[in-house]
Amino acid sequence: MGHSIEKSAKTVELAVKLALQELDVSKEDVEIDILNEGNKGLLGLIGNRDAKIRVTIIETKGEKARNFLFDIFDKMNVEAEINIEEDENSIYLTINGDDIGIVIGRRGETLDALQYLTSLVVNKQEDMYKRVSVDIENYRQKREDTLIKLANRLADKVKRYRKSITLEPMNPYERRIIHSTLQENRSVRTYSHGDEPNRKVVITLK
Repeated sequence: MGHSIEKSAKTVELAVKLALQELDVSKEDVEIDILNEGNKGLLGLIGNRDAKIRVTIIETKGEKARNFLFDIFDKMNVEAEINIEEDENSIYLTINGDDIGIVIGRRGETLDALQYLTSLVVNKQEDMYKRVSVDIENYRQKREDTLIKLANRLADKVKRYRKSITLEPMNPYERRIIHSTLQENRSVRTYSHGDEPNRKVVITLK
């Protein structure tokens, strides 16, 4: 749940109206807890007690993800802007800012860890699973383009020298890019060997 406030008024309806005005949201965007229904007191005069409610803004999964990342960045003393694109099945978070290379880490390892943790937080105790993607200044697309070029260049080398090549250790996402790029190649095939996190792709002649 997100930001919440408590509000008192003569009636529950009036308290809700005042709370919605203060939060600047509609009734569909909040959860309302009635803390005290209030009463009119004796003869409507003596012992009057106001109604009291708590109104909480309902966070979307995307907002929950963004707030989680903001908390982490705050602890890392990193200033960043986080944009959300959210649909029925997925959440895409794009991070921009100065000096945020630390958030990417070596070969994107820190970024992958952040993505994994964000997915855990977002999908915790929720019925509907949403895929979470976290990217920093288009790092993943740039990395994918680099790996595609690398795969094709090394495939040509294997074909020319007729000798297998073993790439550096990669995570499953990056290995999948290499395999996919060379899947239709008529001259070479690819396979992986080794254990995580040192599992490597091998490019060899067919």
